[in-house]
Amino acid sequence: MREGPFFFAWCDEAQRVDAFGAALSALIKEPQYGIRAIMDRDTECNTTSVDEVVGMLRAHFGRTDAEAYFVASLSYEHFVHCILRGYTDRSERLKPMGPIHMHAREIEDFSPMHMDLALGKGPRSVQAEAVLAWHMALEDIDDVLLRLCAPDASGRVPTGGCTTARTWLAPVALCATYNADARDIARDLALSWICLHDKDRVSRTAGLSLEALRARVEAAPPGACVTLRHSSGHSSSLSLSRETVLKALATPPSALLEALEAAAEVPDGAWRAAQPRAREIYERTLPFRGRDGQGMETGDGSPLSQVEITLDHFEFLVDHAPFRVRRLPSGGVVLATHPYRTLWPLWSDALFALGLMC
Repeated sequence: MREGPFFFAWCDEAQRVDAFGAALSALIKEPQYGIRAIMDRDTECNTTSVDEVVGMLRAHFGRTDAEAYFVASLSYEHFVHCILRGYTDRSERLKPMGPIHMHAREIEDFSPMHMDLALGKGPRSVQAEAVLAWHMALEDIDDVLLRLCAPDASGRVPTGGCTTARTWLAPVALCATYNADARDIARDLALSWICLHDKDRVSRTAGLSLEALRARVEAAPPGACVTLRHSSGHSSSLSLSRETVLKALATPPSALLEALEAAAEVPDGAWRAAQPRAREIYERTLPFRGRDGQGMETGDGSPLSQVEITLDHFEFLVDHAPFRVRRLPSGGVVLATHPYRTLWPLWSDALFALGLMC
């Protein structure tokens, strides 16, 4: 089974141990599960204490990187084996992988390849089943991204994201992004430009100020463009120009956010048509789910059927999965969709609505 999805967070190296420890505390809800933390061949510990892990990191981080193996609790008391890594600036210069990087050992923990559903006597509907898969995945992606990036009110992590790729891709190519300050939402677009046009890794540029990012974009030749696929399921694509990014950076953040929210609310006919059947299946299934969110055994006589996620489900999610724009009480914002999709359709629709696409 493939690993992932992969979560990324950026913060200054001086605060990286604190960010690592705070994320670990937020992700671990059940202390009876042990933590194995490793820094090098001679420096590791096996413990149930996050404080012990943080103490080891304080003593050694800087000369070496850190990783922790632990069990995170997701929704419905769903427990997932995860790996959290913290990289030094030296490591990032050699091979950018973080600087804070977390993933589940199996992608199915976040995007299940099967669901136990009470289908009843109604017809099978790939579309309705995909709607349910979207809800299941989005809840956990959103929750884990916030526990990694914003486990407390410190604001140490200004930005982060999630993708099914091992590398921190351009934010518009991710399935979710986090910004601690919603007024910095254009950062996602500027980082995407620098990643796609200049070929710089996002983990190396994510901490730059908006002014520095704008200067990097301005340094590109006038009229320069990068091409992004508008939908992973089709060959159609759209170009993002230097001028569009500069206009977006000059647009009031409130207008950008409102355009993103409006784009996320535009109804998708195929998705809306599938929702009544999805709701019916969900309501049939709910009584047969335990307190831990898991269904009773499937098989002869069981009201539950095991539904495998197929290419048809995948393609429907890629083309139709909705987007969520969530303003946080802290002043931050999360953009998210299903891991099979990217945020680029959301951004392109918002930029078109504002008249910024060249």
